[in-house]
Amino acid sequence: MPQYRKPTDRKSSVVVAGEGDGRPTCDSALTETIADSKEKQEMTQLTYIISAEMIENAFSMADYVSTIEQSFELYGRGEVQMPPKVYLTFDKGDLRCMPVYIPAMNTAGVKNVNVHPANDALPAVMATITLIDPETGFPLAIMDGTHITRMRTGAAGGVAAKYLARTDSKTAACIGTGTQAATQLEALLITRPTISKVVLFDISLESMKHFARLVKQKHGLKATCANSVEEAVKNADIVTTTTTVRSPIVKSEWIKPGTHINAIGADAKGKQELDPAILKHAKVVIDNWAQASHSGEINVAVTKGLITQKDIHADIGQIATAKKPARQNPEEITVFDSTGLAIQDISAATMIYRKLTSDETLKAKLETFEFF
Repeated sequence: MPQYRKPTDRKSSVVVAGEGDGRPTCDSALTETIADSKEKQEMTQLTYIISAEMIENAFSMADYVSTIEQSFELYGRGEVQMPPKVYLTFDKGDLRCMPVYIPAMNTAGVKNVNVHPANDALPAVMATITLIDPETGFPLAIMDGTHITRMRTGAAGGVAAKYLARTDSKTAACIGTGTQAATQLEALLITRPTISKVVLFDISLESMKHFARLVKQKHGLKATCANSVEEAVKNADIVTTTTTVRSPIVKSEWIKPGTHINAIGADAKGKQELDPAILKHAKVVIDNWAQASHSGEINVAVTKGLITQKDIHADIGQIATAKKPARQNPEEITVFDSTGLAIQDISAATMIYRKLTSDETLKAKLETFEFF
């Protein structure tokens, strides 16, 4: 049987996001040269086993926001191989497989993530990420993907708000106050630091109160618990929805002009959080048409023929690369439909892997698996 053993010393020449002048670029922060990759193969190849604990301590939300924005730029320039995610449907849940090859980073990988809502002893969502050396196909690392999924999803919402929300946004509404709402708000406060008021709604009063305490402790902001979705969103500049509902809970007439909405919760066919009328008159930005029309916020409206691909303004890659305009006036309503892209997971996982394995102290804490 394969044996775990301490990692051998290997040279690593990596530029980590956030070093230097603090302004990472695609060239400096995301690109590893072919020469560097070949140099690493001179020693025995080991697969690193990277736990959630190591990942959590290695990358901040600011790191995720920077990396995800740059990954959207690569996506917008067509510099990736990324088929739509594949679904396997079980009786009590599903499994989603998300591969990608990113030549500019000299990396590839796949995320496998389940969604089993009825899980009790286990989390409803669990993910693993396998990083692959594109030159040899060798599995460089097997990583916990659950934390990365939460963080990169939050970062995507923050990046979307950077381009689509008004620059003077002050009030954020969170519909749903679970784990994903926390990372959404954390990223939002990075890209829209003008936010000074947070309004919450969740069907669980206990969850709302817990989230309000978290907002105060972590961000120093007072969060108000609303009595209804309408009360929460009617004066909001940015609305984030992270629920598991299958019928619309946010009505069109409750959304004021100039609002931006991050629609995060719909992640399977038949799910929707927004009144389709919102999609009809808003500027809608998606991450990927195949995914969004299958399982994103727009999927029900598309299936019913209420909107078509022509009604979609752009994908987030086109926005990040300025191929399509972002917000153009303070009155328009904007929506970002986020289904999650493999490039988000693998770009973040690659940066974390390189950071951990380029630091001898951190690398010594990692377990390894020797296949050959």
